[in-house]
Amino acid sequence: MSFIWPAMLLLLLTIPVGVALYLVRERRRRARAAAFGVSGGIGGGGGPGAQTPAGRPADRRGIRRRLPAVLVVAGLTILVASLARPQSVIGVPRVEGTVILAFDVSGSMAATDLAPNRMEAAKAAARAFAERQPTSVRVGVVAFSDSGFSVQRPTNDQAEVVAAIDRLGPERGTSLASGIEVSLQTIAAADAEPTTDYYSNASPAPTPAPTPVPKGTYAPAIIVLVTDGENTTDPGPLDAAGLAADRGVRIDTVGIGTAAGTTLEVEGFRVHTALDEATLRAISELTDGTYYTAEDPAALAAIYDDVDKRLVIHAEPMEVTSLFAGAGVLLLLIGGMGSLLWAGRFP
Repeated sequence: MSFIWPAMLLLLLTIPVGVALYLVRERRRRARAAAFGVSGGIGGGGGPGAQTPAGRPADRRGIRRRLPAVLVVAGLTILVASLARPQSVIGVPRVEGTVILAFDVSGSMAATDLAPNRMEAAKAAARAFAERQPTSVRVGVVAFSDSGFSVQRPTNDQAEVVAAIDRLGPERGTSLASGIEVSLQTIAAADAEPTTDYYSNASPAPTPAPTPVPKGTYAPAIIVLVTDGENTTDPGPLDAAGLAADRGVRIDTVGIGTAAGTTLEVEGFRVHTALDEATLRAISELTDGTYYTAEDPAALAAIYDDVDKRLVIHAEPMEVTSLFAGAGVLLLLIGGMGSLLWAGRFP
């Protein structure tokens, strides 16, 4: 618990002063009443016969006399504390994270076994996915063939993401490792603090070795790896998937095509491409992700519907002044009503 205006808590010192003045006034009132032979107890009933042999009725009246005053003092204390604008750190559940759409843009993505072709079907489903994400989810786009490159830095601007997806087109071979590594670099760059660079002709200092990253550093983050073929370029994709697992990044793999494969003509050459389901399943399992098979545009769209973000509990300070004020007023009302009911006056 903390306070936005802590100086207002000094007003709490007025509460014991007020209680002391009230007790002095009550003592004087009782003294005057006793001088005239009148009971000084609040609500009367303090004369002969008021206490039974067991003493219970008098005990109840004592509690009734004191309870309203205690409630009023507690209500005033809470109301004064509310002037300092208290705030508490509360876990707020919300869908949040970074999703990297990593597209295989090898030449085989031009195959037409998915209408109008694999690439366009994948792009259409990805556009629909990006357009329905809340602003708390950042979406980035990475393309890879025999190498990888970032097309769009993670952002919650849906128009930028859709424009980046529209720019994708089939190119050459397939390097799953490059797609994963560039996706991780894109996530790291998005999470890094912005820096200001100044022009200088000085020779740059040697770059130190990268610092190892603790597990879970970039969670919650997801890479959706969309590919239609087997890996054709070193390094191996499982090593790159291990780096993603160490950083807490889940990889959901989407296989487009079949294990039997298909033959298509690329730049005058006939190329046979087949889906390596075993490798894609291994990548997903290593990173706690899921492997999906997309055999038609409807199935591909359903896959994006199933790509769920992790629900993150964020500890955020939230002002609770209204709760304090409401509790204070409620105690004042209960104390006042009790005093009027049992004593015939406000404490």
